[in-house]
Amino acid sequence: MMRDTASQKHAAAPWTKSSWLPHLGVIGFAVAIAFAPQAQAQSLVRDAEIERTLRDYSNPIFEAAGLAPNDVKIYIVGDKTLNAFVTNGQNVFLHTGLILETETPNQLKGVIAHETGHISGGHLARSDANIREAMRPAYVTIALGLLAIAAGAPDAGAALLASSQQFAMLSFFTFTRVQESSADQAAVTFLEKSGQSGRGLLEFFTKFRYNEILSDSRREPYFRSHPLSGDRIQALQNRVNEQSNRDAVDSPADIDRLKMMQAKIQAFLYTPARTFVKYPASDQSIYARYARAVAAFRAPDLTTAVRETQKLIAEQPDNPFFYELLGQIYYENGKAEASIEPNRRAVALAPNEALLLIGLARSLLATERPELREEAEARLRSALRLEPTNAFAWNQLAVVADRNGQVGLARLATAEEAYNLGDMLRAHRFSDLAMRNLVRATPEWRRAFDISTITLPIATKAGRRGNDPRPLTLMPERPIASSITAPETSVGLLRIVNLEDAAHDHSDTETHAKH
Repeated sequence: MMRDTASQKHAAAPWTKSSWLPHLGVIGFAVAIAFAPQAQAQSLVRDAEIERTLRDYSNPIFEAAGLAPNDVKIYIVGDKTLNAFVTNGQNVFLHTGLILETETPNQLKGVIAHETGHISGGHLARSDANIREAMRPAYVTIALGLLAIAAGAPDAGAALLASSQQFAMLSFFTFTRVQESSADQAAVTFLEKSGQSGRGLLEFFTKFRYNEILSDSRREPYFRSHPLSGDRIQALQNRVNEQSNRDAVDSPADIDRLKMMQAKIQAFLYTPARTFVKYPASDQSIYARYARAVAAFRAPDLTTAVRETQKLIAEQPDNPFFYELLGQIYYENGKAEASIEPNRRAVALAPNEALLLIGLARSLLATERPELREEAEARLRSALRLEPTNAFAWNQLAVVADRNGQVGLARLATAEEAYNLGDMLRAHRFSDLAMRNLVRATPEWRRAFDISTITLPIATKAGRRGNDPRPLTLMPERPIASSITAPETSVGLLRIVNLEDAAHDHSDTETHAKH
């Protein structure tokens, strides 16, 4: 799940570290975003098993809200704090700390439904206007403070200036509370419509109601941006009690999946010692044994990790994620050949999971056996059909093309990788290199031309500022329509990859870096 950033730069598995998050229009993150830009780095987690569970929990809610599930992106933030938020468009972010804190699937679904309420209510679109409105009292207070200073009352003026932000915050909270209550009511509607109870959201809020009396600095991040109040909880309770599905309970399968997800996050996010305390040997549940197998892997205790994972496979031979874990254990311990078969079995059981396909391709390439290269390429292309913006898949495809002596395709794949990591300068350089080594007017050349054209303004601007001393290739041809979408964070059993380092891991010369 989690890996050292230096040794795991190009991991194609579940945990990946991103050096950025979208900085605009955040609903439900820290309240301070209303008055200060979002600057802190966050870790985005990729894991096929956890993503599948969250997607199965969420899709009925999205459909009930009238949203197309495929249009809503779910991101997992590798952060131990309790938080969830939505950003530009239809992007839902869930902290691993939130997932660990929820006691039932219904509680987690309730939070997801609440965040969906923000999306369906258009709260993101209105947040900028709300901030501008909230700042009006602050501007008036600042003006009065300056006048007081000019009139010879510096102490009074300083007091007014110091209180200006407080007035703005109080005004902003007026809008925030309205939106939070609206999202609560929408969440109950979506849960009821999808045949689920709203009690989970009520239980979650009641569990953390003590945050209402804490100072802002001591509150959980979620409740800084989702301020609780007795009236809000009472209104939610009244609404839940009116619903026909108020007494609906979680299915055993959903409960099992939450426990598996929590065991996996615990084992990868915390130290093995803490995992062994939380899941002692006396606990013989499958969740505890799963967590201990991962903890043994991270200890590292290869013999125990393999033995315990094989026991899990024997108990659930159709679980693709147990095979994925076994493949990762072998791969991370330098046994690429041994990792191939469990990864193949994982793909056979879950053929439409891009991260599993990439994991298999990575194992095949690590053997450096030429006869496995064709299969690796096929697996990577299948993964890219499922996730066209997965930067690591493009990285590995560049390795394949480089080893095959396909210079132009290697450069194009590297340009795609850079583009999807947001490194537009590097994308521009490698797309130009790709065009020099591809047959003109072929689909591959046109794709390289598209990337070059789109990134040209950024590259030109950077060159003018002297940030990039290398010469830029200016393309005189008329741009053609491009199908490139905005870059997403596409990073992939739980691992962390430093995308800033990964973005610069290739050689920037005309010779593609050897892998």
